[in-house]
Amino acid sequence: MVSLQPPVCDFGWKAREFSLPGVDGRLHTLQSACGKNGLLVMFICNHCPYVQSIRDRIIRDTRELQQHGINSIAIMSNDPADYPEDSFDNMKKVAEEYDYPFPYVWDETQQVAKDYGAVCTPDFFGFNANLELQYRGRLDASRKEAAPDAARDLFNAMMQVAQTGKGPLEQIPSMGCSIKWKDEA
Repeated sequence: MVSLQPPVCDFGWKAREFSLPGVDGRLHTLQSACGKNGLLVMFICNHCPYVQSIRDRIIRDTRELQQHGINSIAIMSNDPADYPEDSFDNMKKVAEEYDYPFPYVWDETQQVAKDYGAVCTPDFFGFNANLELQYRGRLDASRKEAAPDAARDLFNAMMQVAQTGKGPLEQIPSMGCSIKWKDEA
């Protein structure tokens, strides 16, 4: 397992279009996913211990953000050939088991991950209502083990985006497992 940190936020970078199949049987696009005050795009997977350790907090925060006009979408871009736990069928099982409050979609070609410059799971991209990047940081200060009273970096940043359209200037990168890229033939 390779642990990586994504680059810092490139403020104003425009969200890239996508149309990806969801575990709910529907196609999801950038426009269909966006909320009135913005969108949180998360690159996650099933097998990564970093994602597994924060899954409950992701669910909590995305539910609360939805009440403030920030919708979320989770994209799984790993190659399931070497990581069968990340297969589409297993994505369905995980989304159902944890009652994901957001679409969970499969980036089979990995093009969306490349378009976004995603490097790890989890990798969070927080956009304002104009779909301009305002946050690219960690979920919270506790990392893998939930710490009581840990600062909720992502939640607080996205609340600021919902209220002002701008993210915080100070951001701490997320950390996670590298995206499992397909072998280039």
